[in-house]
Amino acid sequence: MMTLEQLRIFVAVAEREHLTQAADALHLTPSAVSSAVRVLEDRYGIALFHRTGRRIELTEAGLAFLPEAKATLARAESADLFLTEIGGLKRGTLAVAASQTVGGYWLPPLLMRFHAVYPAIAIRMVGGNTEQVAEAVLEGRVELGIIEGEVDHPALSQRIVARDRVLVVAPAGHPLADGPITPDALTQARWVLREPGSGTRSALTSVLDETALDVALSLPSNEAVRSAVLAGNALTAVSEYVVRDDLAAGRLVTVAFDLPERAFRLLRHKERYRSRAALAFEALL
Repeated sequence: MMTLEQLRIFVAVAEREHLTQAADALHLTPSAVSSAVRVLEDRYGIALFHRTGRRIELTEAGLAFLPEAKATLARAESADLFLTEIGGLKRGTLAVAASQTVGGYWLPPLLMRFHAVYPAIAIRMVGGNTEQVAEAVLEGRVELGIIEGEVDHPALSQRIVARDRVLVVAPAGHPLADGPITPDALTQARWVLREPGSGTRSALTSVLDETALDVALSLPSNEAVRSAVLAGNALTAVSEYVVRDDLAAGRLVTVAFDLPERAFRLLRHKERYRSRAALAFEALL
């Protein structure tokens, strides 16, 4: 196939109608320029230039081909610029998946900091629970995932980027709102929890036997859980980020039962290419 170098030589000769001038402009020898044009003509069996004595001028085929050659070179330069800008973080996309607590509360301020430093990078964030985020990273739908639960997959690299407290909370006036609590008292209470597969639910069920809990509702978002608990006489386990304002206002109260601190983990596929945008975001974290 023809090469970009052959196209550059053809255009340089066509614009100057002079082999030596084209060679000087390209920093090549006249013989190298002439040979490149001959190879192009011989390959396709068509004359691109008339050679009359010391003069050279385009044939009709050469005239017709010149705009196509220029357009191809322009596209090649555009492609070169595109990759250069991606490498320099002047364009590109950062694709991140985040579990709900991370994506709803912890991550957005960090994305705004990243945008302030790299305003030309488009940011695409998708949500889900811990299992769904891990699946998105494994399938390559996003480059990075941040979860509050735990996953165990040999293809995933994991790094702790923050820590979070999961609190057991109740509406103000709940019978378990005062004093120390035993596990038996918690198993006799009514609960509203996040759906199975969420890191928030796992934080509770890693300590209490899930089959022993009276779970009235399993809901797919932190806000749905929060609203249900505020409206009824149930307990829940939820990130401190989610209920910080409710605790300050006295609408919810903490129940004196400690759960282990949990980690927010950054996930990426061990074998997939790491873009400059993703590397920059990891450095920010």
